[in-house]
Amino acid sequence: MNGKGIPGKEAEAKLDKLLKKEKKDQGVIFEELGVDFLVVDEAHLFKNLWFPTRHTRVKGIASGESQRATDLYIKIRHLEKSRPGRSAMFLTGTPVSNTMAELYVMQRYLQKDALDEYDIGEFDAWAATFGQIVNKTELAPNGRDFRDTTSFSKFANIPELMTIWG
Repeated sequence: MNGKGIPGKEAEAKLDKLLKKEKKDQGVIFEELGVDFLVVDEAHLFKNLWFPTRHTRVKGIASGESQRATDLYIKIRHLEKSRPGRSAMFLTGTPVSNTMAELYVMQRYLQKDALDEYDIGEFDAWAATFGQIVNKTELAPNGRDFRDTTSFSKFANIPELMTIWG
């Protein structure tokens, strides 16, 4: 782990896997296209962006990831180098539909520098600032038993979150 609690070797391995040459198309690469702005329609389709977290097995924190989301994130980060804050626009009717972590993912795509400025660029810091992890008992899927669950299910500091989001 690095100083911010990010599992560096795991992140590097994921990036290496994404960039493997045998999966790449032959021809023009993104950097050669001259793209300087992305308009992403149906942006909710890119919500499965991986992020490191210490919160494992917590409902409300997606554990899945998609290569499509990672690819878009890398492209936005590339464009942000030359056009900070003016590299992408997301269009969607449902930016947050299943988990509270989806809001973090959308902010990570479009507001990474602002999150870093407030020292909440990593998910665990963001979650500690804007959410609450709650323990509760719920009905098990079999309908007869009860089980204890941990879920990321309550927002906190909503005015501050909306200020950054806006």
